[in-house]
This record gives sequence, C-alpha cells and structure tokens, in this order.
Amino acid sequence: MAENQLGGQQYLILPEGANRLIGKEAQRTNIAVGYAVSSIVRTTLGPKGMDKMLVSELGDIVITNDGATILEEMNVEHPVAKIMVEIAKTQDKEVGDGTTSAVIIAGDLLKNAGNLLDQGIPPASIIKGYEMARDRALEVLSSYSTNVNIDEEDKLLRVAMISMGSKNIGGDHTKKHLASLSLQAIKQVAEKTGNKVSIDRDFIKLEKKEGGSLEDTSFINGVLIDKEVAHPGMPKTVKNANIALLDVALEIEKTETDARIEITSPEQMQAFLEQEEKMLKGMVDKIAKSKANVVFVQKGIDDVAQHYLAKNSIVAVRRVKKSDMEKLAKATGARLVTSLDDLSDLDLGYAGLVEERKISGEQMIFVEKCRDPKSVTIFIRGGTKQMVDEVERALTDVMGALASTIEEGKYVTGGGSTEIEVALKLRDYATDVGGREQLAIQAFADSLEVVPKSLAESSGMDPIDTLVQLRSKHKGKEGKSYGIDVYKNTTADMDKQGIFEPLKVKEQALYSATDAAASILRIDDMISSKGRAGAGAGGMPPGGMGGME
Repeated sequence: MAENQLGGQQYLILPEGANRLIGKEAQRTNIAVGYAVSSIVRTTLGPKGMDKMLVSELGDIVITNDGATILEEMNVEHPVAKIMVEIAKTQDKEVGDGTTSAVIIAGDLLKNAGNLLDQGIPPASIIKGYEMARDRALEVLSSYSTNVNIDEEDKLLRVAMISMGSKNIGGDHTKKHLASLSLQAIKQVAEKTGNKVSIDRDFIKLEKKEGGSLEDTSFINGVLIDKEVAHPGMPKTVKNANIALLDVALEIEKTETDARIEITSPEQMQAFLEQEEKMLKGMVDKIAKSKANVVFVQKGIDDVAQHYLAKNSIVAVRRVKKSDMEKLAKATGARLVTSLDDLSDLDLGYAGLVEERKISGEQMIFVEKCRDPKSVTIFIRGGTKQMVDEVERALTDVMGALASTIEEGKYVTGGGSTEIEVALKLRDYATDVGGREQLAIQAFADSLEVVPKSLAESSGMDPIDTLVQLRSKHKGKEGKSYGIDVYKNTTADMDKQGIFEPLKVKEQALYSATDAAASILRIDDMISSKGRAGAGAGGMPPGGMGGME
C-alpha cells in the first residue's frame, strides 16, 4: 500500500499489495539487474569467448555466442532487463555488429554509477559526467581512426576476419572463405553517389540449407528462390532468360461481391468452361508476346494457365514472396508489373541462367549470371541446422561490420587497444574538468576497460597485470595501438597484427551504452501502472529482480 500524509491525514494512492520500489532501493535494484544481464554475455566476447545454450519451453535449442541473439532469445521479465535487450537490438539494427561490447560497457557504466551513488554523488551529476565523457570519447575515436575505401580489399578483409574471429564456425580457412564471400557480396550491392557509398544489406539474401560442408557455402551473382517450377512440363534450365515479374494472379479470381451463375444446360456449362480457358490462354498469350521465357508470379497460377505456359516453353514460379520479388527486380533489372495489359519487353529483366536444382532433396530456383546485379545471394551450407543458423548470424555480423566500415570510410585497431587509448585520454580530460563530473568521467574510463579485461580473462591472462601493461604501453609514444593478442596470450601492436574494427561500430556502442545507462539512472521510483489484464505491476515482477540473480 502506498500512502501519503498531509496534516496527519493518510491518503491511499496505490492498492494494497502493489509492487513499488522507491529511491535508492529502485536505483540499486535496476543497477543490479542491468549488470546481471551484461554479465551473461560478457564471457562470449572475443575469439576465445564461450557459447551459450538457449532452450525454449518447447525444447528448441539455440547454441551461439552472438550477443544480439542471446539477449533476443532470453526470456527476461524485469523492465530494466528489457532496456538492456534494446541496446543489443539498436546496435544490431544500426551497424550489425558490436552488440556484446555495447551491452557489457552499459553494464559496467551502471555498476560504477552504483559506487558513485554510494559516495553521495547525485544521479544528475553522474549522467552529465557520462555524457561529457561520451562526447570526448567520440572525438578521441575520430582522431584515432584511419581512412579506408571500398577498393582496399586487404584491409576490409581484415575487418571481416576480426568480426568472424569470435564465431565458432570452423577453422581459419573456413572463416577466410566466408569473409571473402561477404566482402564480394557487399561490394556488389554497394552504390556510389559522388564520394559517398551506400549499402543496403537487405538486398544480400542469406539462403540456408542443411547438407554439405561449410566450404560448400557459395556466392550467387543473382537470387536464389526456395521454390520449384510450377509445372513438370516446363523447362528446368533457361539460358539468356528474359524475366517477367508479375504481381497479378494468372487465374480467374472470384468476384468481391456474392454472385450466382445459373446454368441450365450442358451446352451452357461447356461454353462457360471454354470462356474461362480462353481468358487464361489470353493471359499467357500476353506474356508470350512480351518475349518473356521466365515468369515469377507473386500470386497463384491456374492449372490451365500452367498448361499453356508449358506449351510455350515458359518457366513459371508461383507464390513468390514480396521480398524475393524486390530482390529479383534489383538483380535482373525487371520491373514489377501489376497488369498484364501493360507488360512489354521493356519491363523484362535478364539473367544468364535460370535453373531448377535439387538441393538436399528439395527443388530450388537459381537465378544467376545477372548483369551487374544490385541484389545477390550467399547460399549457406553446413552439416547441422545449428551450424547453418550460426553461420547465418556470423555473416550478418560480418556484413554489418563491412558496410559500416565502407560507409563511414574509417576503422580503428581492435584487441581492446582503442578502449585503452580512449580511457587514458578521458582520465586526462577528467582532471581538466574537475568537480563531481570528474568522478563520473573517470568511472566512464574504467567502464571502457571492461572490453580488454574481458578479452584477457577469456584468453586465460591475468586481467589486472594485462591492464597495467597496456596502460604503460599507451603512455609511450609508440604504444597507442597496443592491445591483446588472444591467440598468443600476450600484448601486441594491433596495427602491425592487422586487427581492425569499424569506427562506426565503436561509436554506436558508446551512444547505445551511455543512453541506456542514463535512462536507468534517472529512475528513482517503479510504480504499478494500468497494464493489460494479467500483466501484474506494469510488467514489473514481484520482488523487483524478476528472477535475475
């Protein structure tokens, strides 16, 4: 029961037994929950990070070390835990990589903020200090970065390999193969406007099928459709294909309003069926007149229409997803047509080869050898469903890293070297700022070092000794790119080792982590709200922690 007293009179504000956390109790609980969530994914960071097994109520299993997937699949109850999950979603949506780093930095920002709160520093001062530290950190990152362009394949391949390095999907040869495919796909869909390069990753289709090995994963200069040819009498292979994309049903559609056709004799019935057949043949004739020999239809195709298409040696595929139709348009240069009366040879696209192939017992349509396609496919193969799913997640991260690097045109060194350098500069900055904010800026600097500390721990190195060594190196003139070589369990020059990461990923991680920490620190009261029936205290579970320990 929440009560308020004025002039000795008690007023009931909230119902009896309502969940409510106030003041420091709310802050401490929220900080504990946020840090607990970050601790879950912390051990997955880096090439020697561990995997997590997620088991659903139905018994479905996901084994991964991808931070975004772990947090998305976790069944979290507490509102603050959901905010931490949002960090991963934002990071994944914006840049496609760096989700684990963003979440563990946010967790450490909260933990260090808790220590400052215990010292009597008000939340407003901590938040202000964090935001000042973030802005200064972004300046340092920008000055610390190195320029790169889309033609510098060696450096871009390094970026891809580092993103791929933390994934448990085979040896170095396999990872290099997958990284090369990702770079090939990214370069193919990239579009230049003046000096700016834009990349729409939605037009890189990741199609997966269990079977074969990871080495069988291939790049298709076009689109792979998980469908089969509509009629057995149609050709299975078409070279130099003229492709029509139709958003119209090749069948006689029912009227929108109820209608009744009264037939009183066999002759009328025959005439009715002949009229239907004539209409369907007319549709096929319009397609044949356009010189199209391959048709992808978003809706259905009548059996009679299939027959006439087969007689004209036209390959037809029906009920193709809208997203696949858009990719086909980008790959072949075809225009999506919504009326057969408007179909002409100008609407057709081109592919050097359209072929139906049997893969792992299922038919698939390969549309490849397109002319400079702006939509391509990576066809993922692997021994198990878990493996192809993990490769799909890895390729999504890698292409996010590559797209971010190319669009921003800058990268920084990895292995925790960037975080150590920024933390060092922030400590100098904190001394200049002074006041209460100085303590918050120092806490921000300490939080950034959770990245090299986690890398050291996963490699079996002593985290304290490693941090001392790195700080010492970075204070020297030649040591600003020193980080952790996780394979040799030592500190090394990341620039010479070719350990590169996208600048944009680091920047977004700082934005996401700081904003989330600030949002959580501003909360000093958690109150039941008018949620949907059965939602409890506005989604706030009993006990405040929601099962997070």
